Amino acid sequence: MCGILGVVATTPVNQLLYDGLQVLQHRGQDAAGIATAQAGRFHMHKGSGLVRDVFRTRNMRNLTGNWGIGHCRYPTAGSAYNPAEAQPFYVNSPFGLMLAHNGNLTNSDELKREMFLADLRHINTNSDSEVLLNVLAHELQEHAKGPRLESEQIFKAVAGVMRRVKGAYAAVVMIAGYGLLAFRDPHGIRPLVIGSNEALGGTEYLVASESVAIDVLGFKLLRDIAPGEAVLIDTTGKLESRQCASGFPHAPCMFEFVYLARPDSLIDGISVYDSRVKMGEFLAERIRQKHGDLRIDVVIPIPDSARTAAMELASRLSVPYREGFVKNRYIGRTFIMPGQAIRRKSVRQKLNAIHQEFAGKNVLLVDDSIVRGTTSREIINMAREAGATKVFMASAAPPVRFANVYGIDMPSRNELIAAFRSEDEIGGEIGADALIYQSLDDLKTAVRSLNPAINVFEASCFDGSYITGDITAAYLNEIEDARNVVAPASNAGGGDSDDESDEEGGGQMDLNLVSQEDR
Repeated sequence: MCGILGVVATTPVNQLLYDGLQVLQHRGQDAAGIATAQAGRFHMHKGSGLVRDVFRTRNMRNLTGNWGIGHCRYPTAGSAYNPAEAQPFYVNSPFGLMLAHNGNLTNSDELKREMFLADLRHINTNSDSEVLLNVLAHELQEHAKGPRLESEQIFKAVAGVMRRVKGAYAAVVMIAGYGLLAFRDPHGIRPLVIGSNEALGGTEYLVASESVAIDVLGFKLLRDIAPGEAVLIDTTGKLESRQCASGFPHAPCMFEFVYLARPDSLIDGISVYDSRVKMGEFLAERIRQKHGDLRIDVVIPIPDSARTAAMELASRLSVPYREGFVKNRYIGRTFIMPGQAIRRKSVRQKLNAIHQEFAGKNVLLVDDSIVRGTTSREIINMAREAGATKVFMASAAPPVRFANVYGIDMPSRNELIAAFRSEDEIGGEIGADALIYQSLDDLKTAVRSLNPAINVFEASCFDGSYITGDITAAYLNEIEDARNVVAPASNAGGGDSDDESDEEGGGQMDLNLVSQEDR
């Protein structure tokens, strides 16, 4: 997953994009980049690390102009350690284009071959986002009738992209001399919203991965960009939109609601916070019906994203809710640490138990999901060491059994604790006295109840059903082989209980297109 922003304003946008990326930092901590435009020139700075680490005052001064895009990266394709894969990406033929992308293309290898052999384009990195950029550039070249673009030609080019590209994508694009383009894949797997602001110089527009960025930056949420829709905003603030692909089921990613998105966001008309309340409601009913013999003294969430579901669950079961763990937010990611012993040590540095909340009690721990099980096992041990009599574990999501190919970097299936085990076997592996999973039907019903117009969800990591229809066993095997080779660089894309993406600093790389700053 990644966070993307695009803005057309009446005043300089560098600070606006910086602030917006900080709001979306939870969507990607490995790299960040901002590109702006002024007087026909692009300016860009990007590098590895958190937003606060990548940008300094001297970088921000170079990012001049009243429109631009931003990106914070969490790698799901390419290399996590290659600073050249920080976004935005740039091409200058046939038009100057800057692109930032959230999602994952499932036919990127095929597209690379097509572009090399037929489109005569060369891809410089392993990133599928660069593939998407070059496909768009080629389609613009095919539909342009001269040196200047018109909106009709741009929309036709996006329609061409949607015919060729498969997978999940939400993108913002700067088109030199024209303005900002934003579009979303025909299934609407990854989220994208648009907001506006009435300023002295006219109407300003902001496109973002989540509505929380619209709110925090002082814009008014207009709507979600529809699946298969493209929105075009020229540098004067004129907005046009066009449906470029249709006839596909709208299928937002279920993991956005379970874990990825901030609770104060709205996605496709659904409050993420309310969806997690509903998850707690349905999970409580499941415990009441199928595990009514459990004597639970206290409900304790595993911070952070499980809190909402845990509070509602405790209320529905009439059991006290307590905060039993304190989280240290300044510990590096456990998934890049070699060896289970070091990983376990890191888990203990990340979370510490408040002993009086556990001593002599039957404790129900609630998490948003369980991916590897490594952290769940260690947390259960911590609860026992803190004096818990019994430790039960509840997951607001169903068992994660399959690879995700649409922009969440799940571990290799061999690393997924639920991939080849029953629920009883999983409970034994993590050392729980009882393990309760949300059912997939209940999860879908819980989220759908907040917007009945959404009939389908992309839930492949739970059920192995891939909405785009192009995922074969051979494709999944290739992914498994690739991830097994680079396992130290992979992360569980969701689940606080399994190697959550914490903040981590990194190096910088100045790619300002106007001048290389003397560093």
